[in-house]
Order: sequence, then C-alpha cells, then structure tokens
Amino acid sequence: MFNFESQKHRSIMYRRIRSFFDERGYLEIFTPTLSPTLIPESTIQNFRTRFINEFVADRDFYLIPSPEIFMKEVLASGSPSVYQISSCFRNSEQLGAVHNPEFSMLEYYTLDFTDKDSIALTRELITSLLFDFSPSYLERDFTVMSVRDAVLEYAGCDLDELQNVQDLIAAARKLGQKPADDEAWDDVFNRIFITYVEPSLPSDRIVVLTDYPYQIECLASKQKDRPYRNRWEMYIGGMEVANCYEEETSCSRTAEYYRNETARLTEERMGTSLPVPSVSKDFPSLRIPASSGVAIGLDRLLMCLTGKKDIKDVLLFPFEDLLHVNC
Repeated sequence: MFNFESQKHRSIMYRRIRSFFDERGYLEIFTPTLSPTLIPESTIQNFRTRFINEFVADRDFYLIPSPEIFMKEVLASGSPSVYQISSCFRNSEQLGAVHNPEFSMLEYYTLDFTDKDSIALTRELITSLLFDFSPSYLERDFTVMSVRDAVLEYAGCDLDELQNVQDLIAAARKLGQKPADDEAWDDVFNRIFITYVEPSLPSDRIVVLTDYPYQIECLASKQKDRPYRNRWEMYIGGMEVANCYEEETSCSRTAEYYRNETARLTEERMGTSLPVPSVSKDFPSLRIPASSGVAIGLDRLLMCLTGKKDIKDVLLFPFEDLLHVNC
C-alpha cells in the first residue's frame, strides 16, 4: 500500500528547500543523470549502461553517484552559488533500513564559504524544514566536534599521535581489530571509526564531525600545518545524512587525487566484473572558485524530519520491492 502521507511531506520539504535557497540568491540548476565520465572514487561502485546509436559510436555511460562532476563545471564557468535536487545511484551497497541504490540528493555550493561557514547555513536550512511533529531534538543546536576528538572519546585513540600507519595498526590491534601488516592508513582508520565511533554517536542529537584526516583521499582542501582536511559529516540520530567539503582549488592537488584514486580503483577492480568508470581528462584543470559544497541525502533527511526508522517508509517504490517484481 502506497504511503501518500510521506509523499506529501516530501513535496513540502522540496518546496521549502527551493524557497530557502531562492531567497538567498542561489541558482537552481539541472544537470544530467547519465555521464560519460565520473570522478574516481574507489569506495563507490557504479551503475554502467550502454549508449547505442547507429549514427555515432556506441559508448558506456554511468548513472551519477552525485551531480558533483557537473556542478563544479558550472561553478568553474563563473556561476553564482548553486543548488540542485537530483536522483543519484550507488551500486553494490547493502540493502536495509537506511540504504537504497537510487536515492535523492540535495547538493549546494556557496561561493566564498569555508566548510565551517556551511555548518551555520545547514543549521538554518534544517530549521526551515521542521514539521510541527518533527522530533524535538532537531531544534537543538548542532553538537560540533572534530574527528580527532570523537575518536579519542569513543575509541581512546589520539589521531595526532597515530599519523604513522604502523602506529595506527598497533592501536587498532589493541582494540581487538585485525588489520593486515600492509593495510593502508585510511582502511585501518575506517575500521576504528565504523566499529567504535559511529555506533557511539547519540541518537537524540545532530552531530557534526569536522576536520577529517588528510589520508582519506577526497577533493576537500588540506589544512595548513595540520594533518586534516576541511571536511565535515553530519549525523542525525546516529545516521549519516550529509557531508561537506571546503573545495580544493588547486589543480595540481586535484590532478594528484585523480592519479591516486584512479590507480587504486583500477587495482582493486582488476579481474572482477566491477566497472572502472572513464574519468574526465579536463576535470582536474577546472578552476574551482573558493567555495564550500554540501551534499544531503534527502530520503534520510525526510526520515529524520518525520520520525521514520526505515527508508522504505518514505519511498513509493523501494528497491527491495523491485527485486521481487515478476519478469
């Protein structure tokens, strides 16, 4: 039975999002869902499809995991601050109460903002979206803490003292983890974070974790003289709902990220049936203006706003139901 009430709430949420950004002078844009290239991300597996046409060469396209690749091209062309609501896709992820391979995303880029500036803007946005019946804890101020402080509090490890991978491996083993001797720093960190930090985050609060370790490859700018990046992630009721980068503006650093992630992605998928997406040769040379970008999973946000515990309660056609459709 269709949940039309949730669709009414989704419609209201979308209208409020558009009003929020329109009133602040942002430009709403509409970019493709199919792309011939993607930003290389070894942690994301993609849906691949084939464009077939008798007049031009056949070519693989990919369903976007986020509209970032197009939105940054718009920013580099001299646009104002922009936002977009889009459908995004991630393959090979678990199904369950908080995952759906196709999901709705809000992404917005604010010119001349730092990642810290975006915390206040996102607080205003969420306040503007509350319903009369939304959980009361959503009205409270965000709890903001660094990733270092969170790992120290919940896992007893000080990341400042664990910059060497062997030291981090030793700390993980003391916690009962079993990383390999040659495991990468970011993989060992993720073991600790997923096991000890994420489950410990409060279920009655909005928590923003700032200053992510620089060893985690991404297009967030690196902090000067500190081994961290200008990046945060937001958890509502213990569930990850949003992330933010202070965007990398250096073409050389973007090119370095491209090389590293492409090599890692290619190596990890060698000999498997998983697609290795084509990457844009032009993207690393884009001149991204000083800005901060935020991506919010709207299905999860709607769950939080309406007090739902299962993502299927806010979708008309959950993917799990589609799996059982007779062909």
